[in-house]
Amino acid sequence: MKKPSKKSLVIASIVALAVILSGVTVLSQSLYPTNLLNQKGNFSRGATNALAQPFRGVATSSGIIEGLFSVRSTGQSTDSVRRAADNMLATLSAIDLSRSHFAIDDPEWRDWSNVDVGIFPRRGISLEEMNPQQKTAAWALLREALSAEGIEQTVNIMRTEDALLEINGEPIRYGEEKYYFTFMGQPSADQPWGFQLDGHHLIVNFFVLGDQIVMTPAFWGGEPVVTEVGKYPGNTIMQEEQDLGLELMQSLSASQQRQATINPEKTRNNQIAAANQDNLTLDYEGIAGRDLDSAQKLQLLRVIRAFVGNLRDPHAKVSMDEIGQHIDETHFAWVGGDEDDAIFYYRVHSPVVLIEFDHQGPVGTLNKNPAGIPSRDHIHTIIRTPNGNDYGKDLLSQHLAAQPH
Repeated sequence: MKKPSKKSLVIASIVALAVILSGVTVLSQSLYPTNLLNQKGNFSRGATNALAQPFRGVATSSGIIEGLFSVRSTGQSTDSVRRAADNMLATLSAIDLSRSHFAIDDPEWRDWSNVDVGIFPRRGISLEEMNPQQKTAAWALLREALSAEGIEQTVNIMRTEDALLEINGEPIRYGEEKYYFTFMGQPSADQPWGFQLDGHHLIVNFFVLGDQIVMTPAFWGGEPVVTEVGKYPGNTIMQEEQDLGLELMQSLSASQQRQATINPEKTRNNQIAAANQDNLTLDYEGIAGRDLDSAQKLQLLRVIRAFVGNLRDPHAKVSMDEIGQHIDETHFAWVGGDEDDAIFYYRVHSPVVLIEFDHQGPVGTLNKNPAGIPSRDHIHTIIRTPNGNDYGKDLLSQHLAAQPH
């Protein structure tokens, strides 16, 4: 074996001395635990397999229903969102832009997950690494894109990550600013563009074409639902979505409840339309809107509004008007009991909206919740636009087809 040179020995000694003086401990291995690396590999393979499939959209076994969406004017300006996006892009360096800005039809749209960054790495630039100017611009964009309720929801979900860090002590995985921004297309008054916010329990896909907005898929959730430790004791998430769903179920007659119920026992995680499920085939289950009375239909619309209402006004109203046109075809399905403290899952499904709410088993709160048993302390929700318009893809296809070649 070749002996190290005097020069290399001197350099090694200097480095070792500098490390000792700095108080840094030298480790022979990465701080990444092997089990976490294995999970990371599993999620990467799942995302790769899903992205390899051409986008179709969520559909029933009858296939995609054509003609549900059209490129049109809503009469509601998107100028303030566009300006906010331009302002944020202007704060990014060349390096930031190279990992944050993509073409309008880039697969990056679909490359998201609701799991933590330790097991699903993100592209883009995170709030955690932004300078003050960038962070100000990022929040300004969110305030233009989301409603007041949506901003409050976003902030509170991010705060649950501080609680998870406090409970688990894993900075690779948890932290309230581990949320990443990417941009697709060039912000424009008449050309398609959008952005994505992606992180643990919080994903917003925001597509813009003219004055139309599609904000799906969007994932909202978190654990713990009520924070007891860290900087934000008392922080609470997802109670309106939980309570409105339960109120609707409790308003149904006994025969209607039997129609709505898929399974009276809630023993596992039931959500099926989250990450990697852009081409999910899902048939309607539960009770149809046509079998509800007027008060129950209004309650169903209130449930839907709790999710759609995270989008900025008045575009949320535009979306609700479209959803309301299909109220008789909208199905409400239920898993679990209907007691005031019940653990449950529900689904709202129509040709133009798919919503899931799910009480899940613990992941980051095993210090207080038994493994494998769903509780109210971990909630997952998703909202999608079935029949091909998640990420605004149906509108994008129509727009591109109308462009001269």
